[in-house]
Amino acid sequence: MSVHEQAAAAVLSQLFLAADGALLGLGLAYVAVRSILKFTANSSALRKIEQAPSIHVSDLRSVLTLPSANANNANEQSNCEKLVIVRGTVEAKSAVDGHCRSGVLASQESGDKGVILQRSQTCIRNEWRGFFGWTSNLRSLFVSSWKEQESSTVRMVPFILVDGGRLPQSAYVIVNMEGSRHPLPLTTVYRHLQPVNASPYTFLQALFGHEYPVGLLDEEKLLPLGKEITAVGICSLKDGTLVMKSCEDLPFFLSDMTKDQMLVDLDFKNKVLFCSGIVLGSLAVGILGYVVVRNWNRWKEWRQRRQAQQQSPSPNNDVNYQGPVDDEIGDVPDGELCVICLMRRRRSAFVPCGHLVCCQSCASSVKRGLSPKCPVCRQAIRDLMRIYD
Repeated sequence: MSVHEQAAAAVLSQLFLAADGALLGLGLAYVAVRSILKFTANSSALRKIEQAPSIHVSDLRSVLTLPSANANNANEQSNCEKLVIVRGTVEAKSAVDGHCRSGVLASQESGDKGVILQRSQTCIRNEWRGFFGWTSNLRSLFVSSWKEQESSTVRMVPFILVDGGRLPQSAYVIVNMEGSRHPLPLTTVYRHLQPVNASPYTFLQALFGHEYPVGLLDEEKLLPLGKEITAVGICSLKDGTLVMKSCEDLPFFLSDMTKDQMLVDLDFKNKVLFCSGIVLGSLAVGILGYVVVRNWNRWKEWRQRRQAQQQSPSPNNDVNYQGPVDDEIGDVPDGELCVICLMRRRRSAFVPCGHLVCCQSCASSVKRGLSPKCPVCRQAIRDLMRIYD
């Protein structure tokens, strides 16, 4: 670690430990609350996925059919929605319209076909600390020096899920991607890293410790035809057609994992979030409690000193006070002068350090301060002792 990083780390540690660690306690409390909120949301999602039936595409109509006698009404059937888990194979919707494998997306580089195509270009940047000081980017203290700036475009066509690659007219469900922000189980079909030629401007950026580009990463990902995935969402009947849409309360929509794998993943995350919330919350409560008690005791001590000062005025405020004759008059050697006023003889020793460096008046003034400390060793002062010779 360089000298600049050590100085920055020292400043950050002083900042977090300011006010006896109050800022650190508040930060831990914020993280603990976030962990508990995420644990609550994950627990709700875990219960919903655990209770959701895992069925085949061909059995969806029987699950969504209303059991009541009035289920023949088309409006009631169209309003029937249920959270289900379906494992099926990806197929283009155009296949059920009689256009065999038309209306699909194809990768320009690999030629693979799919229903969702994502093209991204990532500018990979490096950061060097240079000769003229450390980097101006404070994030380099916490994250890697490699920075990425990505721009991507996503295209998709309507697609369906079918059972085991079979495509009968009555056994498919349309996947509705509108409003879904869930991660997609895409497959990388093309990746190419192109180095960036250095220029004089790049040399200046590196010399002064700024970010500079080192390469461009081009990628193409798609959801290929024939891939087996799991859909977790709300299934409904619309005009006699099965439609699956995402549920915002769940962390999954389309995934490579099965239902059992999803439950194991959510259960592990819940345990981590719960333990981290409890541990960080306990630390935050302990730190904040220590801060409150310590500052309360300081305030009481300050209040007691103020009351004592008001009840018994100091010799400096007493107009009739006359100090010892040998303190005010006569020649006092330089080695025996008070280090504060440089006028009177040293008469008071500080307890517990024992330094005899102040006269009676200046020592009393120091002791009446909010946080009295010895002017020599900076140790806290508990009392004064008058020295006679």
